[in-house]
This record gives sequence, structure tokens and C-alpha cells, in this order.
Amino acid sequence: MTDSVQAPDQSTKASFLPTSALDYDLPKEQIAQSPIEPRDHSRLLIVNRRDRRLIHTRFYELPQFLSPRDVIVVNDTRVIPARLKVRCADTDAGAELLLLRVVDESRHLWEALVRPGKGARSGRSFRCVSLTSALFGRFEGKNPQGATLVSFGKPSEEVLKFLEEAGEVPLPPYIRQPVTDPSQYQTIFAREPGSIAAPTAGFHFTPSLVQRLREMGVDLVTITLHVGWATFKPIKTETVDQHQMGEEFYRLPPEAAQKINRCWESGKKVVAVGTTTVRTLESCADGFHSLVSKSGWTQLFITPGHRFQAVDALITNFHLPRSTNLALVAAFIGDVEWTREIYEEAVRHGYRFYSFGDAMLIL
Repeated sequence: MTDSVQAPDQSTKASFLPTSALDYDLPKEQIAQSPIEPRDHSRLLIVNRRDRRLIHTRFYELPQFLSPRDVIVVNDTRVIPARLKVRCADTDAGAELLLLRVVDESRHLWEALVRPGKGARSGRSFRCVSLTSALFGRFEGKNPQGATLVSFGKPSEEVLKFLEEAGEVPLPPYIRQPVTDPSQYQTIFAREPGSIAAPTAGFHFTPSLVQRLREMGVDLVTITLHVGWATFKPIKTETVDQHQMGEEFYRLPPEAAQKINRCWESGKKVVAVGTTTVRTLESCADGFHSLVSKSGWTQLFITPGHRFQAVDALITNFHLPRSTNLALVAAFIGDVEWTREIYEEAVRHGYRFYSFGDAMLIL
């Protein structure tokens, strides 16, 4: 068991870090295509930053690495069925929309990714018809980030209701088979609709594991960060610092901030579940081990050299090469080269990678 730790010295500066440093080799057969059942039977790699020791175990053994009065922080965002197949009004050609977020509620304006992109000509109208209703919209050009702007004649609540009937849950492109049940791509904490991808570190928790954690005195609190394009957009620049992180909405409720601050006052540790939770907590930090309740949009891009203020331990999946998530993990571990060695160790031991894969607990 480990009580709260001080932020490690992290000397590697992202401004001098080539993006190639976040590369690694992964056999395709280790990319998980479906979740383990029960979910808490996924493998868990314990990474101890103090003595650089690695322990191979299972996720249901998590309680033995925590202490009473520790706090686990989870993301309660819910994935919406944001993928929508539409027909263009003038040509009847098909297109697929991935609705990212509302950018102007008064104009019913959304940000979207469209395939094929050439069909999203500004001013072109489209429609989608379900069994009971229809949704009409129009392409309104592109924003500076390259996403397409789409206007609807309905407020976002009605669009979301239509998506529940006619939309599909978006899956990452490396998952080649559809899920048999949409709940497979939701965590047990999912409450607040708004994400286009799941906060996958939460996949490993089951109701029985949560009950065991509570019985030993570990508290669970929830934050919200709606996972958007920013989280999974790959780093394509030559160096990590050149990448521009997009905005994502977050919320840290007052009661969550209070429980976390009390945890630190009692000398215990805060365990963030997933990179989205880390970005939320770090966005709300008011000095080391001090949080203030906030909500808004964050563009925080955590890279090697970041000094963590609000996270003592991290539960996370194994991430894609050249991803912002992997940059964050390398920052938390505090050593980019050792991070690559840890990933190589996981590959050698046959761990499952990415969204439906196994997990790490970094202490």
C-alpha cells in the first residue's frame, strides 16, 4: 500500500521532444476487439515510480494497492450515438456524420466530421429519416480546425433524442467488429451524455469491485469531461509541443472538490481513472494538492515536463502511438524512455491494448 506521493521531478521538456519518441511496435493481434468479461478480470500492470518496479496482476486485485480513505476519481460522461447516416437533398448521395459538439445553441449549430468530405458543400441540405421522425440539416462550411459546421432546425435536446433512435455509437477505427450491445462501450459510471468516445480506463470497474472498494474505505467521486475530437486526434507535428489541443467541456462539482481536498488533508492519495479525469483535475488545480470547483472548456495538453498538482496515482489503458494520451502517461511516469520500455514489457507479456484492452496503475 502506498500513501500520497509528491510530484516526481520531471526534467524532459516537451518543447524538445520529437513526436517519434511516442512510437512503439505493437502486433495487430494485441489490439483488443471486445471487452473482457467480467470486466474486472482484465490484466493490470502496476508501475511503481519510486523503485521502478513492475507487478503483473489482475484488475480485481486493485484494492490491495490502495489504502482506506484514498479517493478514486472517475469520469461520468456517457457516449452518445453520434454517428448518423444522412442523404443529401439535391443528389440523394449518402454521407456519414460524426457529431462532435454543439457550438452555437441559438443557431442550432454543431461541429461534425463528415465522410465523404467532398459532399459537405456549404449550403447543401441533407436529411435522415427514422422509423418515427425525420431530421433535416444543412452544411455550413468548415471551421479553422477543419471540422464541418452543421445546422439543424431543432435545439440540441431534440437532436440528441433523434440520435438515440437513429444514431450509432461511434467506435474507434481499430475496433473492426461492431459491439453486440451498446452498453459494452459505456462505463458503469456513465450518466452525463456528451462524449463521442468512452473514457476507457473506467471499463475495468464492476459493481462488485466498487462495493469492495467502498467496504475497505476507499471513496469514489465523479467528475465530467465530455470526450471529443481533441482526445483522439493524433499528434502529426514533428515535435510534441507543436500540436494544438482542442477544447473539451469539463465539470468538477463542489462536493467532489471538497472530498478530494479532505483526502489530501488526511495524507491519503487521489487516484485518477483515465487521462480525461487527469485533465479535469489538473485544469482545476489551485496549487499543489488544492482544487477549486470549476466548469468550462479546457485545452490543457499535458506533456513530459508537466508538474502534476492534483493527481497522485493513475489508472489508464495502453494508448496509441503518437497520441496525446500517451504523452500524458509519459509525463506522469516522468521518463519517456522508461515509458517505452514499460510498453515493450506489456507487449512481451501479451497484454491487450487500446480501448477494450488491459490497464496500468501508475503509483
